[in-house]
Amino acid sequence: MSQQTLSKAGAKASSGYKYTFAARMAKTPKSFIREILKVTEDPRIISFAGGLPNPELIDVDGVARATAAVLKDDGRAALQYSTTEGYRPLRQFIADRYKKRLGLEISPDEILITNGSQQCLDLIGKVLISAGDHVAIERPGYLGAIQAFSLYEPVFHPILLHDDGLDPAQFAHELKAHPIRFFYGVPNSQNPSGVTYSEQRRQDIAELLRGKDTLLVEDDAYGELNFAGKSLPSFRQYLPEQTIITGSFSKILAPGIRMGWVVAPPAIMEQLVIAKQASDLHSNYLSQRIAYEYLTHEDIDAKIRIIQARYKAQAELMVSLMKELMPVSVRFTTPQGGMFVWVTLPEGISSMEVFERALKENVAVLPGTPFYTDGGGKDTLRLNFSNSSPEKIRAGIERLARVIRDMDRS
Repeated sequence: MSQQTLSKAGAKASSGYKYTFAARMAKTPKSFIREILKVTEDPRIISFAGGLPNPELIDVDGVARATAAVLKDDGRAALQYSTTEGYRPLRQFIADRYKKRLGLEISPDEILITNGSQQCLDLIGKVLISAGDHVAIERPGYLGAIQAFSLYEPVFHPILLHDDGLDPAQFAHELKAHPIRFFYGVPNSQNPSGVTYSEQRRQDIAELLRGKDTLLVEDDAYGELNFAGKSLPSFRQYLPEQTIITGSFSKILAPGIRMGWVVAPPAIMEQLVIAKQASDLHSNYLSQRIAYEYLTHEDIDAKIRIIQARYKAQAELMVSLMKELMPVSVRFTTPQGGMFVWVTLPEGISSMEVFERALKENVAVLPGTPFYTDGGGKDTLRLNFSNSSPEKIRAGIERLARVIRDMDRS
């Protein structure tokens, strides 16, 4: 069957009319997170299910000042069409920040502004993946990447994550056994596990890829959220011609502006620009101008330090409560940054059942199964600590621990 069919919804459904869709749509999963978030809109529910920044840390006044300045000083230009690559001063700011944070020499010509980092993944899939190509991804892997890449029908090769990063032995085996087109990973405060690759593990992975045809896609959405305030090396430091980096302002400025970027070598950038032109011509130019105005007139480093401190306190509270209240057979990560804790349940306990029982106690969690491309994760959960107050974290973990303890005894 070459096309997926679906009955027409609503009043005409009884007519028997059938819509037809491209076969690739049958292989692309819905966003499990978005579906779950629909059931957590009840204000009585404490939600650890999403991946939202803390709304209290969004600088509404600062964004308002930046917006007013842009519209007053150059409003007609900011509301006009622009270039596909993006506002050059913003790209220069990003390049300068890479130099300051990571010591990387990056030209603004190697940077493309996108509609959030999710569009980076779609564009990368569009220009690099043909149906049947082999793509390596972390196990568990980021759901948004799995969804974006699935649209282009690759064969996924999930590589196990340890507490210090990717399993090098398994990765070496997959590289030898298959023509891996690229490896996609989140080395800093990985989503969903919270794991941060050690510097040694980064060197190990880079050494395995050096000189090979395999590219490395480094998703650095959480790099600035390291609780210790330090930055670990980018893979571009080791593999400048093989590394693509994606970044985002969603975690440090505001997710609603939908502003991300991709850094790529010139030959790849040329293809990404063509793909973006075909997709949307250019990203929201007004948002680009507002972001640049904000970043150059507000103290972004001070803001990031506030976010780091708040998230560190929230993560430590969640972990300490889990140590105190959960059965000893429950295992969980201790994140060094980011927004997530990864939980492994006692043997025989289903994460979907935990989700259903916890929801009855007005607490929402995210089952881990969607983060696996090979059907695993039935005993795992992802918990978000960034979008809850200390009071909600305490109440939510108490409820969740009670549910798991009851299941563990039965």
